Amino acid sequence: MTIQRMDNVGIVVDDLEAAIAFFGELGMELEGKAQIEGPWADRTVGLDGVRCDIAMMRTPDGHGRLELAKYHTPAAIGARPHNPPHNTLGMHRVMFAVDDIDATVAGLRAHGAELVGEVAQYQDSYRLCYVRGPEGIIVALAEQLS
Repeated sequence: MTIQRMDNVGIVVDDLEAAIAFFGELGMELEGKAQIEGPWADRTVGLDGVRCDIAMMRTPDGHGRLELAKYHTPAAIGARPHNPPHNTLGMHRVMFAVDDIDATVAGLRAHGAELVGEVAQYQDSYRLCYVRGPEGIIVALAEQLS
């Protein structure tokens, strides 16, 4: 038995519309929105009384997706520390390949993103950076050089 594919990465957010705009700025497309609730949802996530809105965002190539979720009940809880450093255990970033890292960073800054460090070059291969987006999500960007 093997997996078929990675379907999506889920991210819980407080401001769903801001998160949609942020990832839209990256070039992701809104695939759809839905409200999730009911006994099946409760059983799946192990919580009682789940009611949340989700937005599915798709990469332009159609192979990658992010599921953004805004919980109404039970209320989302914040992780501590809010902006953990890069070496914190657990999943902490999503990386995207971009055509122009400087233009991408500029566009994301208009949506509140901040560089975690700086744009750096790895040999003659890539320019890379991390930006902190909605809810403290770290988004890594990579621009391949020639």
